[in-house]
Order: sequence, then structure tokens, then C-alpha cells
Amino acid sequence: MRIGVDARLMHHHKAGISKYTWHLLQAFANLNLDDEFIIFQHREQREPILTRGNMRRATLYAPVHSRLEQYMLPLELLRFPLDLLHTTDFIQPLYARVPTVITVHDLAFLHYPHFLTASSAAFYGQIDRAVRAADAVIVPSESTLHDLVAMLGVPRSKINVIYEAAAEVFVPLPIAETRAAVQREHGLPASYILCVGTIEPRKNITGLLHAFALLRSRYGAPDTVLALAGGTGWLYDEVTETVARLGLKDSVRFLGRVSDEALHKLYVGARCHVHPAHYEGFGLPPLEAMACGTPTIVSNVSSLPEVVQDAALLVDPNSHEEIAVAMNRLLTDDALHAEMRQKGLQRAQCFSWSRAAVETLEVYHNVLAQRATVGRKTVSATEEQ
Repeated sequence: MRIGVDARLMHHHKAGISKYTWHLLQAFANLNLDDEFIIFQHREQREPILTRGNMRRATLYAPVHSRLEQYMLPLELLRFPLDLLHTTDFIQPLYARVPTVITVHDLAFLHYPHFLTASSAAFYGQIDRAVRAADAVIVPSESTLHDLVAMLGVPRSKINVIYEAAAEVFVPLPIAETRAAVQREHGLPASYILCVGTIEPRKNITGLLHAFALLRSRYGAPDTVLALAGGTGWLYDEVTETVARLGLKDSVRFLGRVSDEALHKLYVGARCHVHPAHYEGFGLPPLEAMACGTPTIVSNVSSLPEVVQDAALLVDPNSHEEIAVAMNRLLTDDALHAEMRQKGLQRAQCFSWSRAAVETLEVYHNVLAQRATVGRKTVSATEEQ
């Protein structure tokens, strides 16, 4: 089987979908499969993403998330004799000549359309046609499955829930040594709360800032800092303005996008991690934090309760009070902290990229088997006539 994987987005964005694509490809390669993978890369990404025996790099010139993409991409793909194409970034070439599988990570753009730029709205506006045209749809949670059925009318039989996982690098480390390293490298104190993700409205960073201000004013914690690790996104200025308005300039640190190595230490060194997003299709940072042994606070909405189950503290993302109380509990209650650490480590072990790769390959094979069945029925019907 010759499988094409569209990985062009990895040149533009290093987080989110690109991480998903990377981990999936790496897991495919580690399975030592007989199948051949054609990894379609952006023309400016010179180095191959993977150089294993069954992984082959191919260059595409079609621009990502552009109005020209649907014209150029199908034509470029004609050069490659594929059995199947997997688009990990929502929208496949809508007129592809081979079976297609798409990964729909979430439907945030339908829940919160006012957070989209004009170009993003144009790209994601193709989702109705994409899910209809795809032979199969992969989603990272039951929550996203229900969204697809309810909001887009996708048949349940077409959707496959395949959970993501924390990278293998995210494991516990000696805490004292790690905190000392974090202090040297980032200037953070021994007590800090970590939030990881792109700084944009959907992640509810302004709500977290209000909760952190409440934590300091009502419960104390004068030596605790809030560290935000992630790139800047849509409406970032609103976050910086909120920091200034709440008088938090000395107690909030913007670390920007960091490497996995640095992020690993930041997770381990944090007293707790908080993920107060309004919506997530899966929510990888809480799982990464739990894999590192760091107690986690997450919103009680969308996929997050499904992912963490009882291994994290759940809060209403719209309640500054609930978020502040949860942070204070993990700062002050050592018994609760130890309990959530252990539960988090156990829950994180339930997910793996190897399992995700095996289940994804099963989707590929099912799609091709269904196509072959339909083809045989068509031939039989023609012969009968």
C-alpha cells in the first residue's frame, strides 16, 4: 500500500497539528511496515521529516490554507501513484482521484466563528464538503465525534475515534534539580503555575489571568508566578492589556514557544498545570503534564473530562472563582497534590502513539477494502446488465 501524508503545514507551524503529524509518522516508521509512505512537504522545508526505509519525501508547491490550494493540489498529486491520501489538516483536495482520509481535530471554528480571521474562515468554511468527500474521518475524541454528527450531519459509521498521546519525552524527572534548571534557564521561582498553548481567545487566557489575580488577592500566594508557554495568536493584545489592567506584570511570565526539552522541564518543575480552555478537540497539554507527574486543572467542557477522567481537577472555565480555588488547593494541599500526581501518571499510560498508528492504519485498510467491495459490486451489476 502506498500512502500519501500531507505534511506541508509542518513548515509553517510547529505545534498542534504539526506535532500530531510528526508523532503519527514516527510511529508508522517504528512499526517497520511494508507499506510505503510518501510524505508531502512544503517546497521550502528542505530536510526530509523522516529518513526511514519506507518513508519517502516529496515536494509540493501548492500553498497551505490558500484559495489556490484546491486548484493546484489535485494537479500536483497526479504525479504520484497513491493508493490513499491522508490529510492531517482538516481539508483534503476535494477532487482527489484516490481515496482520502482526513483528521478533524476539533470544530472550534464552528463553536467560535468570531475568533477567526478572514483567511481562516475561508479555509475552514470548506469543512462541509471535506467531510462529505472523505472516505473516512479521524477525530481525537468522542466529544469531537458528537460535534461532527450534530453540527455537520456526518454518519457515525464514517468517523473513527483515535486518541492522541503525550510524546515519550514527557516523563517524571528529579523535581529539585529540574526546578533549579528552570530557575537558571527561565528565571522562574520555585513555585509557579504553568499554562501551555497558543495565546488566543479560545484558550481562555484572560479568564485565567482574572483567576490568578483572585488567587493572589484572596488566598495570598505572593511568591507564586503564572508562566505562559506558547506562541502568540489571534487577539493576543487583549491578554497583555489584561495583565496590565490587573497589575500582574511582575507575576506573569510570557515564555513564548519553547522546545520539547524546555517544555519537559517546565512541566516537571511546575507546582501545577492549568488548562482553562473554552473548547478542545482533545487537549494534549494536560496529558503531557500528567505524564510528567504534574497535577492538572482542566475545564469541565468538550473533550477534556473525557481525556483526564478523575485524574485532574475539573473547573467551570467561566468561573474565575472555581479556577482560583483549584489552583489554591494544589498549592496548599500536599495530600491532594500527591493523589492527583499519582492518578495523572496512571491515566497518561492509557495513551500511546503506537496504538494511534495501528488504529490509523486499520482505517486506511478499511477504506481500501470498502472501495474494492464497491468496485466489485459495480462490475457485477454491469455484467448482469
